Amino acid sequence: MTIRPYGTWPSEIDFETISRVPASRFAALDVDDGRVRWRESRAAEGGRSVVVEWREGTVRDVLPRGANARTRVHEYGGGGVWYHGDAVFFSEFADGRVHRIDEPGAEPRPVTPPPEAPHALRYADGRVTPDGGLVVCVRERHGSGGVAGVVNELVAFPADGSAAPVVLASGCDFYAAPRVSVDGARLAWLSWDHPRMPWHGTELWVAELTADGGISQARRVAGGAEESIFQPEWSPEGLLHFCTDRNGWWNLHRLEPDGSERALTELEDGEIGTPAWAFDMRRYAFLDDGRVACVVTRAAVDSLELLDPGSGALEPAGPGWTAYSTTALAGGDGKLAFAASSPTAAAAVVLWDPATGREQVLRRSLSAELDRAGISVPRAIEFPTGDGDVAHAFFYPPRSAAYEGPEDELPPLGVLCHGGPTGHESPSLDPVVQFFTSRGIGIVEVNYRGSSGYGREYRRRLDGRWGEIDWRDCVAAARWLAEQGEADPERTWVQGGSAGGYVVLCALTFEPQAFAAGISLFGVADAEALARETHKFESRYLDGLIGPYPERADLYRERSPIHFADRLERPLLLLQGLDDEVVAPSQAEVMAEVLERKGIPYAHIAFEGEGHGFRREENIKRTLEATLSFLGQIFGFEPADTFEPLEIAHL
Repeated sequence: MTIRPYGTWPSEIDFETISRVPASRFAALDVDDGRVRWRESRAAEGGRSVVVEWREGTVRDVLPRGANARTRVHEYGGGGVWYHGDAVFFSEFADGRVHRIDEPGAEPRPVTPPPEAPHALRYADGRVTPDGGLVVCVRERHGSGGVAGVVNELVAFPADGSAAPVVLASGCDFYAAPRVSVDGARLAWLSWDHPRMPWHGTELWVAELTADGGISQARRVAGGAEESIFQPEWSPEGLLHFCTDRNGWWNLHRLEPDGSERALTELEDGEIGTPAWAFDMRRYAFLDDGRVACVVTRAAVDSLELLDPGSGALEPAGPGWTAYSTTALAGGDGKLAFAASSPTAAAAVVLWDPATGREQVLRRSLSAELDRAGISVPRAIEFPTGDGDVAHAFFYPPRSAAYEGPEDELPPLGVLCHGGPTGHESPSLDPVVQFFTSRGIGIVEVNYRGSSGYGREYRRRLDGRWGEIDWRDCVAAARWLAEQGEADPERTWVQGGSAGGYVVLCALTFEPQAFAAGISLFGVADAEALARETHKFESRYLDGLIGPYPERADLYRERSPIHFADRLERPLLLLQGLDDEVVAPSQAEVMAEVLERKGIPYAHIAFEGEGHGFRREENIKRTLEATLSFLGQIFGFEPADTFEPLEIAHL
């Protein structure tokens, strides 16, 4: 092993390798007639999303060049692709209309009317009736008046586009998961109202679906203001299944033929559901042999398990993946297809045979083969928060097959904060994390209080305390690791995007010397502005995280870094998309103005054409270069890589 200062190790994971990894990986899996189809994003093609098909070892594009299968419903999207036989239906990002394509490479044709204004009509989460005649999906209408002019509803329209959509259900603030029974006679769906988010409380409805595309006899069968229902699905036998967190953990239930409800799982240390930030999220799938394949999350670690609905037995399936995609799981042809990753394998699309246990990798997100000896494998840590509680994280120490640091030096540490804030990180081979660790930099991914993956009680500890305990947990994680001798306490930085960016700005503002630097990607600086200006889906989210607005405007101001920016002392890198509809670019601009006025070292990069998250290869590459250059200059190490240095003001 060659001795080199931490941060200066040469690495096989270069900027180009990372920038080509798709931002949203894989979604919309389907297994049917000897083929597997899915949606994947392409950073090298401007971040567009493409539907592809695998058959007999060959992968080919279904959509022609230029088509972009992506929806903007709820701004976060998801559920922009669905299937029926050979037909693929998708939301075209350019115009928001649903398009249909009946064979790979053919020209898609729109099956919904053109909107009066761009993206005024948006569609997501569709399904087709068994006879192929009708599409049922979510529609979001955007009129004038900001959030007040946005209407969400369920609609149905002929699958050939011969008539305009008709409204099936309306009046609630939100709808999701319209699912048609196997005989085409019934429709199930979810609905909820402000100020709840879908992981707070949703209602599950069932109605009769009439031959002319209408519904009748609608009735609520589960859910409520304090019960979150997740992923309703009809089994091949025609029984409605769904997950409920009624006991504090998302467990699988089903409705029996007599209308009674039966709990199929009774987990109290793990769960099958997850916060529904996007449409068409999947954590279980029906197998041809009658069993149900379930992704169970315990302490933020995923495992694939097989449920026998008759006996209630839930047994490990065998695959060693530890982080399953929440949008890519499907059964069919006697197999199960999923997208997953593990501590030593990056995300991939896998076809698994439950009869033999055989796995076949169909597509990898990371084309490069990494030296296994150089992969940093995480370990779960639990640390005190300083107020009598504990929080969780996964720590990735520096790791290289060829280099190690000097005995008299401790490595820098990056504290990565997930978004949401109800998201969580699972142990997996994330190329971005390995980008740092392979250069001699430690990374800790903090699942602060409020994160999912640990049950409803842990998830709801953030209620009323956003901007108060989440960033403190990140500070506590860094200090705990420094105390254990794992990191240089003078060279720690905090980094995150969206709600994670809010953690960054809060930490640097409210405890200015806790970290040596910060990196905020489209982070929230002004909670009050977010409550006033954000999109409909999240416009009342802060009622639960902080308090009702405007009644508790005082709390919003108290927890907004923008009002205390004069406290900033540490260098800060701000990265922002100019088309962000969730966090306005002005929030980063105001923080940059304060840094400039105070003469604090900083850099502010704004990307044209990027929204809430970066999708384009050149921008992802620039973000990585800027990050490594920023850290090298602030922490005093010279990266081994060749790239254009970042210009940091006042350094």
